[in-house]
Amino acid sequence: MKHVIIGNGPAGVVAAEALRKADPKADITLVGDEPEPPYSRMAIPYFLIGNIGEEGVHLRKVKGHFDGLGITLQTGRAASIDAKARKVKLADGKSLEFDRLLIATGSHPIRPPITGIDAPNVHTCWTLEDARAIVKLAKSGARVLQIGAGFIGCIIMEALAARGTQLTVVEMGDRMVPRMMTEKAGNMIRRWCESKGVRVYTGAGVESLRAGGKAGELIAKLSNGQEVAADLVICAAGVAPNIDFLKGSGIAAERGIRVDNAMQTSVPGIYAAGDVTEAADFHSGKPVLNAIQPNAADQARIAAINMAGGQAALPGSLAINVLDTLGLISASFGQWWGEQGGESVEQADEKNYKYISLQFKEDVLIGATSIGLTDHVGVLRGLTMGRVRLGEWKERLLADPTRVMEAYLACAQGSETRYLGTRPI
Repeated sequence: MKHVIIGNGPAGVVAAEALRKADPKADITLVGDEPEPPYSRMAIPYFLIGNIGEEGVHLRKVKGHFDGLGITLQTGRAASIDAKARKVKLADGKSLEFDRLLIATGSHPIRPPITGIDAPNVHTCWTLEDARAIVKLAKSGARVLQIGAGFIGCIIMEALAARGTQLTVVEMGDRMVPRMMTEKAGNMIRRWCESKGVRVYTGAGVESLRAGGKAGELIAKLSNGQEVAADLVICAAGVAPNIDFLKGSGIAAERGIRVDNAMQTSVPGIYAAGDVTEAADFHSGKPVLNAIQPNAADQARIAAINMAGGQAALPGSLAINVLDTLGLISASFGQWWGEQGGESVEQADEKNYKYISLQFKEDVLIGATSIGLTDHVGVLRGLTMGRVRLGEWKERLLADPTRVMEAYLACAQGSETRYLGTRPI
């Protein structure tokens, strides 16, 4: 059996290793489009801080790891897929034949239509090459403007602050991490960052970038009328799935590649996993993009088992976000924004940066958000993932949401959780 995996990030690597375990004799080719060993983008901020060297971002540290497993690494960018001929055409003109194909091409950073966005000293923070360029510019005292304060943006911000830069963050949403946090929670994080010396503008965008009076200086004009001078501009305005090469392939895709609970696409024998997929939500069953590493790993294992002839299914894609923002821990799980007609409760101690929000569907916790309550993170995840029936504990939590630990011990112990647990990758 000949397996081709397009994309050598976490999903691709986990799938390749799972395939080898399931089928010791299979022919496995893992294709990546960067001249780097397989690495984790989520480790790049640690490289920026200086906690690890470049080798520290590599997904597998042992030399010859993939050779030892009989996994062929190939550099190339997928240009198209011929589903009938079972071939992947690469940008250099080469073709790879397959019996089973996994698309794990991930996402790419969005560059907003800003005048001057292509100027020198404007970088995304997505690849190792990006990180190398940022390290040269983000010296202590350097003025850095970051466009975007989403999940990835906040991780990058942590690294930039640790390097001693003078940091300004601009976010178009009405709060920080708007796709992870409620309005109150996101604004609590903003105030925390401001207390740490970061200048934050929410509800604002960058309209243009122009050269300043000093060498390498850029002047950003904001939609709120402010101007910000910077030595480095980081664009962290979000990501989008890499699906353009699928045109004409017959593989169904909207915002991402549509997959079933076996991670198979609309074309039999072709699977997808990770950021590129639009999979069923864990609670609602509606197709969602869920670009987080734990889901990518789970989806990759499921896809690999099925590619090797086994039978496995993922119960759904669950949002799992845990973030350290300059020392403030926040988390959100599942449908943290709630459901129409569902009940919810919110409690905040803004002075001490503590917050919790719970969202219910009947007596099941379907979403949760927390700040500064680290003891509760595992419990909130367990209740959300476990679809635990809370019974009378729902009313108790509506009265006092901080009693989630008691609710978990009373209701979740001994209950069966069918969600595929995440493991280190």
